[in-house]
Amino acid sequence: MIQRFGTKAVGESFGPIMFLWFFMLGTLGVSQIIKYPAIFKALDPRYAYYLLVKYPHGFLILGAVFLCTTGAEALYSDLGHCGLKNIRITWVYVKTALILNYLGQGAWILTNSDKMYDSTNPFFSIMPGWFLMTGIVISTLAAIIASQALISGSYTLISEAISLNFWPKIKINYPTAIKGQMYISSLNWMLYFSCIFVILFFQQSSNMEAAYGLSITITMLMTTVLLSIYLYYRKVPLYIIIPFLMVYFTIEGSFLIANLNKFIHGGWFTIMIGGLLFMVMWVWFHGRKIKNSFIEFIKIENYFDVIKALNKDTSIPKYATNLVFLTKANRSLEVESKIIYSMLNKQPKRADVYWLLHVDILDEPHVLEYRITHLIQDVLIKVDFKIGFKVQPRVNLFFRQVIEEMSKNNEIDLLSRYESLRSYNVMSDFRFVIIDRIQNYDFDFPPREQFIMDLYSVFKRFGITEVRSLGLDTSNVTVETVPLLIDKEFPLLLTRNNGPRIQPAG
Repeated sequence: MIQRFGTKAVGESFGPIMFLWFFMLGTLGVSQIIKYPAIFKALDPRYAYYLLVKYPHGFLILGAVFLCTTGAEALYSDLGHCGLKNIRITWVYVKTALILNYLGQGAWILTNSDKMYDSTNPFFSIMPGWFLMTGIVISTLAAIIASQALISGSYTLISEAISLNFWPKIKINYPTAIKGQMYISSLNWMLYFSCIFVILFFQQSSNMEAAYGLSITITMLMTTVLLSIYLYYRKVPLYIIIPFLMVYFTIEGSFLIANLNKFIHGGWFTIMIGGLLFMVMWVWFHGRKIKNSFIEFIKIENYFDVIKALNKDTSIPKYATNLVFLTKANRSLEVESKIIYSMLNKQPKRADVYWLLHVDILDEPHVLEYRITHLIQDVLIKVDFKIGFKVQPRVNLFFRQVIEEMSKNNEIDLLSRYESLRSYNVMSDFRFVIIDRIQNYDFDFPPREQFIMDLYSVFKRFGITEVRSLGLDTSNVTVETVPLLIDKEFPLLLTRNNGPRIQPAG
């Protein structure tokens, strides 16, 4: 319920609580280490080697202790929310407290082996009886704060997936002016209901450890693979990349093998959820790819004469004073055939000024620039926006700024072209046309592509419309549908049968 206020609002309590949490961990650990100082021998890696090599099932213990490493991956999701320096400064304190607590639990186990039984939890056992309830409260608060890393990280991942066209467009809010902070309402509630389902399904945290451990292992392996690919494209020598892969594959592969036995105990749930997310991303990417393969760019200069003639043809009712089309054409002198089709064929649209808006999302995060090209003086104007991938594309707001600056520079006349309104200094009207390309059933996709496009249309319903994603004012937007294929010659399916001629009656 409080995620909508941003990490800054909920994060003000994080520092004091987490400081208290790790101080408690370190203090509890030291209280047991004092009773058994020999526990520091556990820092000797030879003991770990003996355990793995000399005991029959020692290797499988890696799967049990692996969850001790699973806080590390949360650091990367927190980078954009907490900042690099904050994490570097606090990590020394955090790691020291954790090591002291683990050593303290080990010391307690060695000195109380006669009291150990199946349900004993060493973490709570090292707490004094008078402190137990306080420790449970602090632990619960720490668990809530730890979940923030997953929530914030999920927002970041989905935002990047949308930017890379791997996920349907959904509404993203930016509750604060701090870089990297965002709130995605639909994802927030999806996580909430998913948590409820997982609690009801697994019932005990011990049942969930199998799913969690396997997912983290696979995540680490994929991170290693992606990092090696990045290094390859950065032209890092192979004699550096290959040893890097061998070292990390050995470590992470060992953990993977140790965790594979957890597949039937809950690990399958992780694979299933991951498979569903992958299917959405794969379908969305390839669905857009199939759809974009039907985009046909044409030379707009071939239509200059007909556009000027349409602009002056008073026999056609005026559609709008300023008519704005959104185009994907990167080149100034090109436009999609569907825009010409909408302007001339679907319904002739007479306007005083035609605008073509092109939004180019860049790899750099915070760029916000524009360029103006007068294709037909005072009749056809193209505006190219260059927007960083972290900038929300509020096209309506950006376009308003452009036309106001053009008006100040006397490049355009913003007053209404209607005489009755112009005499009272009323501003011109603007209308946006968004063109949605749909499959026309004059042709059929191959079965595989048809399956992808059917799922693509289903997933599209869960996202927001292009009108909302671009921040357009819905009161002056017209959404048109045009077929994927236009102006194409199809083979004739019918033949004319002249037959015997019948004389008309009378």
